[in-house]
Amino acid sequence: MNIISIQNNIGLPKYKQIILSIEKAIEEGNLVKGDRLPSVNKVCLAFSLSRDTVLLAYDELKKRGIIYAIPGKGYYVKSIEITITQKIFLLFDELNIFKEDIYNSFLKNIGKNVQVDIFFHHFNVQVFKKLLHDSNGNYTKYIIMPTNLIDIAAAIKTLPVNDVIILDQTNPDLKMYPAIYQNHKKDIFEGLFKVKSKLAKYKKLILIFSGHREPPGMKLGFEDFCRQYDFEYEVISEFANKSIRLGDLYVIPNDRDLLLVIENGMNQNLRLGSDFGIISYNETSLKKIAANGITTISTNFELMGKILAEMVLKGTKEQIENKSALIVRSSL
Repeated sequence: MNIISIQNNIGLPKYKQIILSIEKAIEEGNLVKGDRLPSVNKVCLAFSLSRDTVLLAYDELKKRGIIYAIPGKGYYVKSIEITITQKIFLLFDELNIFKEDIYNSFLKNIGKNVQVDIFFHHFNVQVFKKLLHDSNGNYTKYIIMPTNLIDIAAAIKTLPVNDVIILDQTNPDLKMYPAIYQNHKKDIFEGLFKVKSKLAKYKKLILIFSGHREPPGMKLGFEDFCRQYDFEYEVISEFANKSIRLGDLYVIPNDRDLLLVIENGMNQNLRLGSDFGIISYNETSLKKIAANGITTISTNFELMGKILAEMVLKGTKEQIENKSALIVRSSL
């Protein structure tokens, strides 16, 4: 029990004194990787502490990746990297340039002494649930991108409620968790409204929306706008093997569809911006120059990553709607 020291009346919670004692023992070499810690019962008896106090200390060290537990045997030193103050579980749907912007901005703003482990569920509910189950209790924060997956709220609710942050999309089932999110329904409606006068020259507005990965709010906002302002419109699930008609305006969330539409327009000798139009979703550097410039509706992904880091560092409990902007270029 020499590795743990508890003092009364020093203004420091006893569970934190346990943590500091173990950190000091590791720092001085009195505990090394693989060593067993004093059992919870021994610490309780030695210092007249409750089990909850000792478990709180051990759980904190476990979340930071410093110790691990073997059921029925006890707690052991897993890492001597005691400088890690937070260990973060970050679950994305997939890796693309937008998620990379969020991730890089988050790392830039989260500061030092923080370990970030990134995972991907690839829109697979079973993979999503397994990743949450396997990570439960091993991290100080869980940043979850639920996308449009169905029936996953129960899995998220198995995690410590105060350690979860929802990223990019949220829904009423997750309203108890802090979040930094996009309001896709509002963003697409307001984006189209800002260029309503430009849209008037087009005969038909067409949203390419497969419904597999795109947020449902995009379709709802698009349809609401077209109905409210009396635009002829259509929602199609894919563009493959279709011909572009004069006066079509395409709203395109997926960049693969964007390339197909641009390519077909070129093959049909149609002029983008006059014979037909495009509004793409999500800004990238390439869209500034591709086809003389593609109009986009996009949130600020770098800002999202920055706000996410601030939420972790400050313990923010609110739900924050990330800003969206319309950038008009020659494709409209």
